[in-house]
Amino acid sequence: MRRTLVPVIDTPPLPPALGSVVHTLQGKTMGTSWSVKLAADAARRLLPLQELIQHQLDTVIAQMSTWETDSDLSRYNQAAAGSWHRLPDEFFRVLEYALDVAQASDGAYDPTAGALVNAWGFGPTQRYTEEGFVVPGNTALDFARAQCGWQRIQLDKAAHRVLQPGNATIDLSAIAKGFSVDQIARALLQRGIDSFLVEVGGELRGAGVKPDGQPWWVALEHPLPASFADAITNEASIATIAALYNLSVATSGDYRRYFEEGDTRFSHTIDPRSGEPIAHGLASVTVLHCDCMAADAWSTALGVMGAAQGLAFADQHDLAALFIQRGKEGFEEHMSQAMAALLQ
Repeated sequence: MRRTLVPVIDTPPLPPALGSVVHTLQGKTMGTSWSVKLAADAARRLLPLQELIQHQLDTVIAQMSTWETDSDLSRYNQAAAGSWHRLPDEFFRVLEYALDVAQASDGAYDPTAGALVNAWGFGPTQRYTEEGFVVPGNTALDFARAQCGWQRIQLDKAAHRVLQPGNATIDLSAIAKGFSVDQIARALLQRGIDSFLVEVGGELRGAGVKPDGQPWWVALEHPLPASFADAITNEASIATIAALYNLSVATSGDYRRYFEEGDTRFSHTIDPRSGEPIAHGLASVTVLHCDCMAADAWSTALGVMGAAQGLAFADQHDLAALFIQRGKEGFEEHMSQAMAALLQ
């Protein structure tokens, strides 16, 4: 069965100029891939756009990557206790929003959980895939927990500065990809391109319509063996599709990265409140939002909360979310009220 999600819009977008075609650009970034489909004149020069997009992505990496030792974020994480750091505008904007989500979610999402991410082998070093990795014991977890806590981070909003309280390890992996999608969208709009579909590592944002007047339809990710790309191309397997009219979609799933030891499955999604990977059986959460950064962050926060708490939170805060829970008979779906309102 196919279901469609269509946002309510006051004024339908105008189709691109006559003679426009869909161009496709793609590349690599952040250990994954990116792609952009855009409607423009058939003779439009694409190399400048390719370079523009890559520049946006490279900027996010240079500022917010934990994998680059010379990034602004890595330098902050290694800084001395009590030191203040002037952040680039993009970095500050992402961190400020991350702290807002941390407060609103009561710590279900916490950008300072980097020490826990590293302890469980999902950081840039001593990864769970490397020889010699062991599941952290109580002592290692207590040490990592002591370094976490979004409340420890102080911002000087006027000067775009942040205080390093000592051993704070910020990790923006759950929000930076979404932000990069937004940055690409803003850059395209500034170049006069108002019909596009941007994708970075499975997080998407669409605007306008295609030359044939159709919206940018995308399949919501589902925790099936088939890849997300296969789900897009194989329309027969699509359960839910969404029209991205100035809308973004992000999914957080425990099936993307995990390891197993004995009968225990350890997800890369860490609950900062307990310091351990989630174990409540929630397979994935998909969030629709006008901003991809918000969709990215909230899909992580709701995924940590679990289906029951997360669904109640989403309804209370008017978040369009789809929860997929593992049950005895297979997957069980739960939609928030805001998501159900988009059904056509």
